[in-house]
Amino acid sequence: MELLRAHRAEQRALIFDGNPAAVERQHALGKRTARERLDLLLDEGSFTEVQQLTRRRSGGPHTDGVVVGSGTIDGRRVYVYAQDFTLFGGSLGEAHAAKIQKVMDLAVATGSPLIGLNDSGGARIQEGVLALHGYGGIFRRQVEASGVIPQISVVLGPCAGGAAYSPALADFTFMVRDTARMYLTGPDVVEAVTGHRVSHDELGGADVHGSLSGVATVVHDDEESCLEDVRYLISMLPRNYLEQAPHTGSSDAENDERPRLAEIVPVEPNQPYDMREVIAEIADDGEFFEIHELWAGNVLCAFARIDGHVVGIVGNQPLVFAGVLDGPASQKAARFVRFCDAFGIPLVTLVDVPGFLPGVEQEHSGIIRHGATLLSAYCEASVPRVQVILRKAYGGAYIVMDSRAIGTDLSLAWPTNQIAVMGAEGAVNVLHRKELANAKDPARLRSKLVAEYTEEFMHAGYAAERGLVDDVIDPVDTRSAIARGLAMVRDKRKALPQRKHGNPPV
Repeated sequence: MELLRAHRAEQRALIFDGNPAAVERQHALGKRTARERLDLLLDEGSFTEVQQLTRRRSGGPHTDGVVVGSGTIDGRRVYVYAQDFTLFGGSLGEAHAAKIQKVMDLAVATGSPLIGLNDSGGARIQEGVLALHGYGGIFRRQVEASGVIPQISVVLGPCAGGAAYSPALADFTFMVRDTARMYLTGPDVVEAVTGHRVSHDELGGADVHGSLSGVATVVHDDEESCLEDVRYLISMLPRNYLEQAPHTGSSDAENDERPRLAEIVPVEPNQPYDMREVIAEIADDGEFFEIHELWAGNVLCAFARIDGHVVGIVGNQPLVFAGVLDGPASQKAARFVRFCDAFGIPLVTLVDVPGFLPGVEQEHSGIIRHGATLLSAYCEASVPRVQVILRKAYGGAYIVMDSRAIGTDLSLAWPTNQIAVMGAEGAVNVLHRKELANAKDPARLRSKLVAEYTEEFMHAGYAAERGLVDDVIDPVDTRSAIARGLAMVRDKRKALPQRKHGNPPV
């Protein structure tokens, strides 16, 4: 037994320490090893590894290039896999895939979040179709787990070829600048096929996916801050769709006045401001976790706590394109709304939207379809929903931003609200075109007609008088009004139609 114990200890030491030269190369690239990353991600001493001795059929190093198991984050159970680039370049083969599939099955069976740390050259070419089959099994499990448990992918190195679909299927994808890159076909193939020479970062770096493609949810400069943010996100999410997100205790939000809100938002509807400042005033301790900060900046999506309860916040951003909705913004908000609905997280929608972005390019790129995606997401959402109209709410964009007509539970508006088919200037130009064309002083007449239209159809109480807004509130009472509204509808139950599933216009 002593000899067996000594052999076991020697074997485990080799597995844990790895190949010194390969580890040194990993560090030289600015990357940590798989086990070092798990130490940063999980609570100290909480990791339990499984299938440590797995090898491919033809032999080779133990673990087969991936470390899998379970640990805790702030005492809450999660399942993890971390690809090991020091072995086979982290490439995925039959045994490698089977290990990932095992922890995925355990995560679903126990109702625990799944976190994947990706650092892989892609499919292991030597194993051919077995590697491809392994990827297929992972993707199928991800789709089946969608809406059941939160899934987070962290890209910390290459993630090429079919491997890139795994982060795309996850609920949230984190990437690290300079070291992470993700694409279906690499720079060499792109140059061979198109003649266009491009670097790894230009093709699929963190900033590309964070700001252009929208695949990356969060982008960081280093692994330490990235994994710390993953821990923070986990602290705001429920373990599964049957449980509630962690509640931190009441912050007396129902009696909290915020005078600064009246200062942040200008009364003039065409003056910009930062909606993030509004969110900070509404959220407990001014803290919120923004999703897709670098992509589709004309709409903001964030998790926050109000009176200790986690909520999802969607808000137009007047600093970017005046807060109009376009295709990417609609897609971004729709996916966020669907995630919140799947995991029982109430929604707060902050509205200041002049409409959908006009233009030939927008129409040809499918803005109707993308806008319908957001519309569909809100219409299907059964979680508690509160809408707050700060200023503009024009046309179809008003409807789409969780209006009363599509099912919001509580609609609140500031005294600066303007809810209409279009702005007063545009409405007057349409309604009084002939009159203005024949006028001796068109500018003076237009100014008079705009004032009359605003007074009659766009005054603060117009929608409230018709039952489409529940209350016109003082801006300083916004946080307390939202907290009271959410408390009022927290126990909401909504019966869904019997069907296999809908067909959203994605």
